[in-house]
Amino acid sequence: MFESLSDRLGAVVGKLRNRGRLSEADVDEILGEIRTALLEADVNVTVVRNVLARIREKAVGVEVSKALDPAQQVVKIVHAELIGLLGGEALKITYASQPPTVVLMAGLQGSGKTTSAAKLASWFKKQGRQPMLVGADLQRPAAVEQLRVLGSQIGVPVFSAPGDPVETARLGLEEARRLGRNVLIVDTAGRLAIDAEMMDQVRRISETVQPRYTFLVVDAMTGQDAVTVAEAFNAMLAIDGVILSKLDGDARGGAALSVKEVIGKPIAFAATGEKLDAFEQFHPDRMAGRILGMGDMLSLIEQAEQVFEKEEAEKTAKKLVSGKFTLDDFLDQLQQLKKMGPLQNVLGMLPGVGAQLKGAEIGDDQVKRTEAIIRSMTPEERENPSIINGSRRTRIAKGSGTQVQDVNRLVKQFGEMQKMMKQFGGRLPSR
Repeated sequence: MFESLSDRLGAVVGKLRNRGRLSEADVDEILGEIRTALLEADVNVTVVRNVLARIREKAVGVEVSKALDPAQQVVKIVHAELIGLLGGEALKITYASQPPTVVLMAGLQGSGKTTSAAKLASWFKKQGRQPMLVGADLQRPAAVEQLRVLGSQIGVPVFSAPGDPVETARLGLEEARRLGRNVLIVDTAGRLAIDAEMMDQVRRISETVQPRYTFLVVDAMTGQDAVTVAEAFNAMLAIDGVILSKLDGDARGGAALSVKEVIGKPIAFAATGEKLDAFEQFHPDRMAGRILGMGDMLSLIEQAEQVFEKEEAEKTAKKLVSGKFTLDDFLDQLQQLKKMGPLQNVLGMLPGVGAQLKGAEIGDDQVKRTEAIIRSMTPEERENPSIINGSRRTRIAKGSGTQVQDVNRLVKQFGEMQKMMKQFGGRLPSR
């Protein structure tokens, strides 16, 4: 996500770091590059104009001209502006004093609204809530069935009734109260384009269920068109936040960088993959850091905490720094790491790593190849890779369906990692 923008702005930041004091001409040059980066990312033209004006005002101000490192100050200004563009602060979800907390989902057909409703239900479930889904999209024949299938996959009940969508939503609210479900997510109908009938229907559903939150689902790949959709829905419903779907498939990110500026409503959640757990609360400061190549360690830690058991993680850390980390341990960590999502995304959260990984072979195929090589080794070879001689390497390559050079590469890299971790461990202070 945001690949082209990240590349462009990363280059701007790189140039800034190599400069001392900045003249007004320097600032003009930098602003020109930022303008190109934002327009290529399909950011709304008016938004780009506003952003550049704010950066210019701060960049040529007294604060920067007197700073010991003006270039670094400009990076801070660009970073802060990106955070503001993306929403400022993460939306803090609060709950109704009298359950259920009702969430209304709105959006165009094909925006990923129904899938996002299920992903949101899964997110609420992880927060310790008892969500229920209501299929009030009776316009699209397969929508309710799709919601039932998704609901069963995440263990969340789904309610729907044929006939009138407004009445279905009302009955769903009654059912949630009867069952004691404390979060109700109502999926509404979409259309291929905004029309009066659709807007009137979702408005009447909103009046009936009185949602605490109304989320507009926007396809991140639609670029500037997302702004038009957001404006129309916000005028009718007064939306509380945006859910960006298909963010993993959008290398530009114009929708994410335009919506908040235009309608004043934050991005609340983002879908970062096809799986139902590839869904996260949107943190503008963290995303701004990723775009500028500063990494996102907080999100990385949070994802790791969901996957790795604390005791197991501590045990692994001790093995790493003692140099007793085996290929069996490495295989186990690979399995855990895969649960955190695509490896490219995970490693991209490390500061400065994203750009270095560009074009690197670190996809699922590479991980599968590594797993196959390790599984083709004997227990002794996994415990002590130094015994793997030429004939063993040939056998392992044949058994794993790989080349001998693949085996050589893995053994060499693992040996280097062991040495590095042992050296690092020797410098760690004792507790």
